[in-house]
Amino acid sequence: MTELLSTHGLVARYGDFQALYDVDVEVDEGEVIALIGANGAGKSTFLRAVLGLLPVKPEMVRFEGRPIGGTPTDQMVKKGMAVVPEGRRLFTGMSVTDNLRVAIDQTSRHGSKGDWTLDRVHQLFPILKEKARVPVQNLSGGQQQMVAIGRALLCQPRLLLCDEISLGLAPKVIREIYAVLPEIRAQGTSIVVVEQDVGLAKSASDRLYCMLEGRVTLSGRSDDVTREQISEAYFGGGHAVV
Repeated sequence: MTELLSTHGLVARYGDFQALYDVDVEVDEGEVIALIGANGAGKSTFLRAVLGLLPVKPEMVRFEGRPIGGTPTDQMVKKGMAVVPEGRRLFTGMSVTDNLRVAIDQTSRHGSKGDWTLDRVHQLFPILKEKARVPVQNLSGGQQQMVAIGRALLCQPRLLLCDEISLGLAPKVIREIYAVLPEIRAQGTSIVVVEQDVGLAKSASDRLYCMLEGRVTLSGRSDDVTREQISEAYFGGGHAVV
């Protein structure tokens, strides 16, 4: 498989506080990667560092083999990255369709082309067509998450970064959202999923990385990594993952 994204000794700081320590991660084309770990492990910080929201050295992040660390976020989107942020960050007071059209308009300005259209997003999440004119703040949490995913896809990403997309949602809704990941991948989009639910992460991904206190403590094929290994990596020992 062809490598799409890689980090090399990635270090990131918030002022004087070091949040990431020598993080090495690889994402191949057409692959789903899960990034697991407890709160504060550094998962979301990793995404921020990759997206150019934190200052990092160019050679620490490579996309399609090119060093791009520290590139402004809008340029990262042009290069083919998109994020579904924790908390969704939708535009309240605007309808479902207007939120989605923000991405369409941005992509048109960039001159980016791809397979994702408004109709295609409606096929993926039919409820968004039904709720097209509804203000996003009037949607359920799961429906809002679908809007956030659809908006990211309309940026025509080669790499989709999903930050805690199951957070605060009912199990049924989580299953519905995760069920579309294979279809997104089938369109040629690689995916990185940040997730605290270990079972969900294992079942949805090809490979996983576990983080603890800003470091990668375990990596491997999702089917091959055992619960015991994850427990040791997730907590540093002395705890069980259920």
